[in-house]
Amino acid sequence: MSFAVPPLSPVSIEISDSTDRFPVARAFCIGRNYAEHSIEMGGNPDREEPFFFMKPATAIIPGGNLPYPTATSELHHEVELVVALHKGGRDIAVTDAASHVFGYATGLDMTRRDLQAAAKKAGRPWDMAKGFDASGPVGALVPAAVSGHVNDAAIDLTINGESRQKGNVNQMIWKTEEAIAYLSGLVELMAGDIIFTGTPRRCRSG
Repeated sequence: MSFAVPPLSPVSIEISDSTDRFPVARAFCIGRNYAEHSIEMGGNPDREEPFFFMKPATAIIPGGNLPYPTATSELHHEVELVVALHKGGRDIAVTDAASHVFGYATGLDMTRRDLQAAAKKAGRPWDMAKGFDASGPVGALVPAAVSGHVNDAAIDLTINGESRQKGNVNQMIWKTEEAIAYLSGLVELMAGDIIFTGTPRRCRSG
């Protein structure tokens, strides 16, 4: 087989204590999955149907220096638990969802908030507010075989010694297994998919 242009190199995530890397197929993100953050964003803190958006795989970069994106003066950070799947499927049962998880990492859902606000006001899609270049930094994956399944763990973000976000993954409205099961009813999940599971509230002083 020949290609009209050179194919892209695979996007991958580091795996803790391993020379192997995890290949990224697609990056799904669940919105407003912590009640207090949903309130901050003008949403409902109650358990409503979850909604998802996507980042291109090419937006996923390793942790480190993040280039400041173009076309924004209001870049926001949202720290999240990222789940990586080693097998996919359709209509996955909640009780079976954990068996699809390869491992866990910490990631940032970066947002051009001014572009998002303008798109929302105009009733337009806000893909360019969420899916821009380098908008999904992800740290090293820790395999579930090492960490166990992460259902109760602190998640926080600090900038220059100042706490900006703080929460616990047990505060998620849709738990990891529930999110996987629900998403698999919308698309057929595949090995290599990753899911950003939502972000906790900002600290009151942040």
